Amino acid sequence: MPKQPHRLPQKKLKKSRIAAPSACHGEAQRERGRAISKRLEAHYGDPRPALTYRNPFELLIAVILSAQTTDEGVNRVTPILFKHFGTAEALAAADPETIEEIIRPTGFFRQKTKSVIATSQALVAEHSGKVPETMDELVALRGVARKTANIVLGTCFGIVEGIAVDTHVFRLAHRLGLSEAADANRVEGDLCACLERDRWYRVNFDLITHGRRVCTAKKPVCGTCFLNDLCPAAFTTTGWRAE
Repeated sequence: MPKQPHRLPQKKLKKSRIAAPSACHGEAQRERGRAISKRLEAHYGDPRPALTYRNPFELLIAVILSAQTTDEGVNRVTPILFKHFGTAEALAAADPETIEEIIRPTGFFRQKTKSVIATSQALVAEHSGKVPETMDELVALRGVARKTANIVLGTCFGIVEGIAVDTHVFRLAHRLGLSEAADANRVEGDLCACLERDRWYRVNFDLITHGRRVCTAKKPVCGTCFLNDLCPAAFTTTGWRAE
C-alpha cells in the first residue's frame, strides 16, 4: 500500500482584520508617517522580497521558514527543499524527519516542519493545492499570521490588505514615533492609519531595507540618516545621537 501522508492539526478558520490604531495615535503621527514614506520611496528602488521563490507556494513556505532567522539563511535551504518538495502535494506527503534535516539551519526546525507540512496538507485538502487569495483563508493555515499573508497577497496577487510587520518594521515604527503598540497587529493598525493605502505594500520593504542599511538594531547611523529630522529617537537635548 502507498505510504499515507502524516496528518497534522490545522488552525480553525478565523477572521483577521487590521487592528484599530492606538488611542494615542493622532495627526502628528499621520503627518510624520506620510513624510517618512515619501522619502523612503524616493530613496529606495522598486520593492521586492529578499526571499527567492518562483511561485506563490514557494513564497508562502519561504516566509513561514523566515521566522526568527535571516532571509539569506532561508534562501540557502529552499532550493534543496523545493527540488524534492516543490508542490503542496509533495510537501503534504513528506516524511517530517526529512524536512527537519533540510530546514534545520533556519532554526526552530521541528515547529517549522509541522507548519509547512500542515499548511501543505490544508492546501491540498481545501484549496486544490493552490495558495488561497484571501486574508482569512491564509491566516487559517498553520504558521501563517498577518505578516506572512500580507507579503504573499501583495507580492503574488497584487492584493493589499494591510502592512506586513516583521522585526525591522516593528523596530522602526517605534523609533520613528509611528507606534507605541506592544504587538505586531496593533503596530500594523497604527501604520495603516498613518499611510495612504497605495503605500501600504511597499513600506514594508522600504522599512526593512532602511533597517538593514541604516537604522540597525544595535547601532543606527542617525547622524547621516535621511530621516533623522523626522525621527524622535535620533534627536536628544544635546543634538544628534553620537555614532
